Amino acid sequence: MSHILLLPVGSAGDVFPFIWLGRQLIARGHRVTMVTASVFEQEARAAGLDFVGLGTREEFQAVQRDARIWKPYHATRMVFDYAGRKTALGRDAIITVAARERPALMIGSLLAFGGRLAREQLGIPLVSVHLQPSVIISMYDTPVLFSGTAWLAKLPRWMKRLLFSLPNPADRCAGPWITKACAEAGVRAPRSVFRQWWHSPDGVLLLFPEWFAAPQPDWPADRFQHTFPLEDLAAEQPLSPELQHFLASGEKPIVFTPGSANIQAHRFFDSAFKAVTRLGRRAVFVTRDLSQLPTQLPAAIMAAEYAPFSALVRHAAAFVHHGGVGTLAQGLAAGVPQLLMPMAHDQPDNENRLRRLGAGFGIVPGKFTPGRVAAALAKLTTDAAIARAVRDCSERLAGNDDAGAMIRWIEARARPGA
Repeated sequence: MSHILLLPVGSAGDVFPFIWLGRQLIARGHRVTMVTASVFEQEARAAGLDFVGLGTREEFQAVQRDARIWKPYHATRMVFDYAGRKTALGRDAIITVAARERPALMIGSLLAFGGRLAREQLGIPLVSVHLQPSVIISMYDTPVLFSGTAWLAKLPRWMKRLLFSLPNPADRCAGPWITKACAEAGVRAPRSVFRQWWHSPDGVLLLFPEWFAAPQPDWPADRFQHTFPLEDLAAEQPLSPELQHFLASGEKPIVFTPGSANIQAHRFFDSAFKAVTRLGRRAVFVTRDLSQLPTQLPAAIMAAEYAPFSALVRHAAAFVHHGGVGTLAQGLAAGVPQLLMPMAHDQPDNENRLRRLGAGFGIVPGKFTPGRVAAALAKLTTDAAIARAVRDCSERLAGNDDAGAMIRWIEARARPGA
């Protein structure tokens, strides 16, 4: 079959869906190579993917340590600047792989600018993958880009077009780096990254269901919309025996996580601790950096550096997190009410869609206090309408993961031996 490159950019929530996609392609007989941050090599290879690493672990961790990555406006600029800087590095890695075995297709995230440059330079087709609806800037169902801007969707379309014609972070932050890399490669640079490189002309794959984000008239025409990937490496990293024992030893706990890449979550966990103490509830705190947790946790609260949410959250009474789309999807699949603390990136839009579904709601970081969190959890765990909504979402996702049609759509865009 074909050789296919996967080009995710970002944290675990951005990379794990591509590992899921790689599993589907391997099952069809394709050879798959992932090109992404070096820190994900172990996970990719465990899933059977070939791997080419970009950058160093220290460089990746430096981005995690920068508090701006969770701040509105600053986070968007920082992400585009980082992705723009990696354009030439990503393109060079693809050229190296192609010299050994030319790929028939590349599948990359929005920020995989090196992949788009390789498409223009080498003629290898590229499929864009959007994991969240917030990156499709529709003039109809306009995403909530920052908390408190839901009013934007109510503006007339002509006014929204005017607003989105103004300078944007993609062009201002990633644009200069992309222009430089294009000049070095002898490729014409896009006049606007936002208007010309946002969606690949070879096809756009949307990995979220229509009931979460319905297709709009101004979405890309050549697209395929599937459902949430729900990949969390549960097969390779099951629940620990200690966590299984804790779950079986009492009432359902409330699960808290600030996101896999968040190491600025002291205040989040402090509010969580005080809220569950006030409510007299059990809890599980999940974070890769345990130093963020309050010292001397009581027996009613268990800490874990990692746990596959597909296995953990179905045992939860409620799920409290940052609002990343992958984490949100696990909560919907598990059928539990969710409380979000949306900070940046896709999180405000995901919170808005969760609220519209009736399956939960959010509290902005500045108001994420113990009292408000406790009151929100009391409502989430007792409200009959919310219980019906989360049950409906879970039923919609159950058994709805047949990837056959999606893989055939992807294969139709490959050009073996091109």
